[in-house]
Amino acid sequence: MTEEEMRKRLEILKIEHRDLDAAIDALNAAGAGDQLQIARLKKRKLKLKDQISLIADYLIPDIIA
Repeated sequence: MTEEEMRKRLEILKIEHRDLDAAIDALNAAGAGDQLQIARLKKRKLKLKDQISLIADYLIPDIIA
């Protein structure tokens, strides 16, 4: 995967992460009693966060000065 492809993938993941956050907020605000659905969305959101972190760490390596 090229760096450009990784940057595009990173943006897609960030958008999906924000969308899941909005969906979770909407379900909570609506008082939806489907806690299982909310838990699944939160789990998916955490997986996305891990993927975002992996790609971001690769693109922006830690430099010890």
